[in-house]
Amino acid sequence: MKKSIVTLALTALFTLFAYNGFSQGPPPPPSGAGHGASGNQTGGNAPIGGGLFILLGLGAAYGGKKLYNVNKKELED
Repeated sequence: MKKSIVTLALTALFTLFAYNGFSQGPPPPPSGAGHGASGNQTGGNAPIGGGLFILLGLGAAYGGKKLYNVNKKELED
């Protein structure tokens, strides 16, 4: 019981620290001529679609392999 309370307290503490670390706002946009003056957006334009599908595919393959191993072990018993 005591170990679970300590684990829960540490998890809450780390969650609060992580939330506090991301609470800082972005820097102000540059003034005058330069990046951002012509309508270019600063940040947030990185394509993540390809990487997301790769990770989903790898996760599905890993889960399928785990299920295959569990079913294979049950059949041997």
